[in-house]
Amino acid sequence: MGILRRIDRDAELWLLLTFYVMLVITMAIEVLRREVFSYSSIWGEEIVRYSFIYLAWIGAAAAVKERAHIRIDVVMHYLSPRPKALLYIFGDLVMFIVAVIALYWSFETVHVSAKFGSVTDGLRISKVWFLMAVPLGFTLIIWRLLQSFIRDYRSLRDGTPVYQGDTLFD
Repeated sequence: MGILRRIDRDAELWLLLTFYVMLVITMAIEVLRREVFSYSSIWGEEIVRYSFIYLAWIGAAAAVKERAHIRIDVVMHYLSPRPKALLYIFGDLVMFIVAVIALYWSFETVHVSAKFGSVTDGLRISKVWFLMAVPLGFTLIIWRLLQSFIRDYRSLRDGTPVYQGDTLFD
């Protein structure tokens, strides 16, 4: 399996794992420091906050990839493959338009932060690195939606069952 395919398959999982571990370890250290040593740092709180923000946006892209985002799919059980594929394509198209608009506007915040050189309070690192979570998330969402369009178009063309993702409770 090629390296690009492996990255495409597992990128969100590894990024989610990295940010989650960073969040949990930093939070545990900060709780220990606060409770045992009666001392806490501002940088620990910032790392946890920004890790959580990246987790949310990368998780949104992973949810789009696996069709795990919240939806009401009662109607989908009664549709044949062709209308089901058309409905998924329509939903992804609406989501794609929203993601492109949001991506465009999310760069405004990053641009303003870069222009004025704003830094975080504790870490004293440029806020651009943390504000980029939103455009990065929308970029990943757009990429996964494009992949979804291709997958659904093939299902529509071939008349095969459309990929519905995993269900939570069966």
